[in-house]
Amino acid sequence: MNAVADSHDVIQVRGARENNLADVSLDVPKRRLTVFTGVSGSGKSSLVFGTIAAESQRMINETYTAFLQSFMPSIGRPDVDALHNLSAAIIVDQERMGANSRSTVGTATDAHTMLRIVFSRLGEPHVGTSGAFSFNLPEGMCPACEGLGKVTTIDVDAIVDRTKSLNDGAIDAPNYAVGSWYWQVLANCGLYPADQPISTFTEQQLHDFLYKPTTKLTIGGSNITYDGLIAKLQRTVLSKDRESMQPHIRAFVDKAVTFATCQDCRGARINQAALNSRIRGANIADCCAMQISDLAKFVHAIDDPSVAPLLATLRGTLDSLVEIGLGYLSLDRESGTLSGGESQRVKMVRHLGSSLTDITYVFDEPTVGLHPHDIQRMNDLLLRLRDKGNTVLVVEHKPETIEIADHVVDLGPGAGVNGGHLCYSGDVEGLRASGTLTGRHLDHRAKLRSEFRSPKDFLTISGASTNNLKDVSVDLPLGVLTVVTGVAGSGKSSLVHGSLRGRKDVVTVDQSPIRGSRRSNPATYTGLLDSVRTAFAKANGVKAALFSANSEGACENCKGIGLVYTDLAMMAGVATVCEKCEGKRFTPEVLRYTLRGKNISEVLGMSVADARDFFPSGQARAVLSRLHDVGLSYLSLGQPLTTLSGGERQRLKLAIHMAEKASTYVLDEPTSGLHLADVDQLLGLLDQLIDAGNTVIVIEHHLAVMAHADWIVDMGPGAGHDGGQVVFSGTPGDLVSTSDTLTARHLKEYLS
Repeated sequence: MNAVADSHDVIQVRGARENNLADVSLDVPKRRLTVFTGVSGSGKSSLVFGTIAAESQRMINETYTAFLQSFMPSIGRPDVDALHNLSAAIIVDQERMGANSRSTVGTATDAHTMLRIVFSRLGEPHVGTSGAFSFNLPEGMCPACEGLGKVTTIDVDAIVDRTKSLNDGAIDAPNYAVGSWYWQVLANCGLYPADQPISTFTEQQLHDFLYKPTTKLTIGGSNITYDGLIAKLQRTVLSKDRESMQPHIRAFVDKAVTFATCQDCRGARINQAALNSRIRGANIADCCAMQISDLAKFVHAIDDPSVAPLLATLRGTLDSLVEIGLGYLSLDRESGTLSGGESQRVKMVRHLGSSLTDITYVFDEPTVGLHPHDIQRMNDLLLRLRDKGNTVLVVEHKPETIEIADHVVDLGPGAGVNGGHLCYSGDVEGLRASGTLTGRHLDHRAKLRSEFRSPKDFLTISGASTNNLKDVSVDLPLGVLTVVTGVAGSGKSSLVHGSLRGRKDVVTVDQSPIRGSRRSNPATYTGLLDSVRTAFAKANGVKAALFSANSEGACENCKGIGLVYTDLAMMAGVATVCEKCEGKRFTPEVLRYTLRGKNISEVLGMSVADARDFFPSGQARAVLSRLHDVGLSYLSLGQPLTTLSGGERQRLKLAIHMAEKASTYVLDEPTSGLHLADVDQLLGLLDQLIDAGNTVIVIEHHLAVMAHADWIVDMGPGAGHDGGQVVFSGTPGDLVSTSDTLTARHLKEYLS
């Protein structure tokens, strides 16, 4: 008989209105693979991440006590009428993993933990517990570098002006300005005079000022924690990864700090006792430095019944990393250096061996950064997760992944205000016949050019040996579209970025995230707001600062954000539209000033397309035209940057760089986040750049971009130490007719 419990076989979404979703209602089958498609900005992420996954996580968090919830990230209830039959959701996104120098691929996947246990049991000479092999625990870390593998030397004279006193501002470091909290602790500690030049300090006073370890002191009746200046900087600044620092902190570190490999452990991070313990001639640092594909072979060769179950799990983890296309990494690779796609695949490995079932797994473009050869393996892993009895939801554009779906949800028809509608829900064959933009483009194939553009000249790279490159020399043609391709880890980025970044007249548009707060938006980021403010000021005879929500014109109640954030103590905080300005961000006085009948809030609410009509000439029109050219016509000028997708952020950066006078543009996977239909528009834009006399070099895996290229440089033949060579350089026509590389095989199949 059928039990009632068996009837909950679909996730029911009713009336979803998050962001641009237009009252969307649909059923998503459980224990199936569902792919969500649609142009960038159509509402896919709003439905999958912002509605389904967000509500699942919020409801799980609500099962904890209010006290515990106060330590969890605040997740607001999504704007939806009803969600039924949700299961626990695990989000596997492209957010880069924590930029902590103590986090590595090994620690993030638990492979390092398992390897430590193996060494604690089988290593000769025997050292002790697994903690003795950990660079994050006192018993295992190298005492000289405290497990970081590198030592930092701070140039005191770059930070401290010894001719000045503390009161006169002797310290030149972020957060130590006279009157700041950090400065007050140093100036009022009583260990040395604050009104005398540092040069007059006694040896003891200078030591206390610079190097005194963490101590409890009583200052003015208050108990405070005191650290010497250098000790404090080591703890608060230098323990963080450089890439995660704010620009002004990074500039300070570059000026005042030098990094060098620790001489005691030679960068291995662990102490000598752990380094002396070996299995089959290798210590744990040797194992962690191996390419994962080699380490997998090394571990498969270890055979000892005492650790047999652990070895089986470790082998499974390492084999999964190889299978998912990450065999070229090493366990000692710092997590913060991984790309978004690599981070997502590392997180995925954690779930492949899980015994959990009936989970909802949510993926954000899992094929990003993957060669067609690797996409097939990624598809197999998604199907394996489904076959364990899980619901797999994937936001994706690649036709190879759409075609393996059990169910497809297509959103659109356009982007932004023109999107947010359910265009199709059903199987793949039905999508093909549906007539939607995705359905029409699913079998669309770009063709090779009838005639390849001739290079004006060549840019020579010679003897490149960055990372895994093997003394590579190659000529990159100028004045044409060149695609550098190859499997993940083959050396594409090392060749292009390692050889071209910093060269004169070269502009690089990569996938690094845009740094900005919730106040940042396309108008502020592109500099468009400066022109808009000037136009408003000129039309009304007032100063431009009034028309900035970050300056004089800001609503006093919400400080120009448009929202008021209310802290509910131990409950999750809530954001509400500011009652005073009704979300318009400006004071009533400022909103009285108009430009051609529109106030500043109405202009910032315009889409790029509407604003382009509103500003028919001048600098504002030029910026808006570039945003239109890169396919961002639907964005509103005041939309917070924090709400943009990865593809939108990259195209926003490209729009800015198009204003620079460059002769060579280097783009890193510009098709990330782009719908099949948008790829054609991107190719048109690249042609436009070349027709204007520029050179475009693209690191890319998308077969449509390869087919459209004038020249292809194929890296390989494999990844890591199996790659790092140029396996083909020439026209796409020659690649498919004369070569048998992995890229050539897939491009042939695509064109046929």
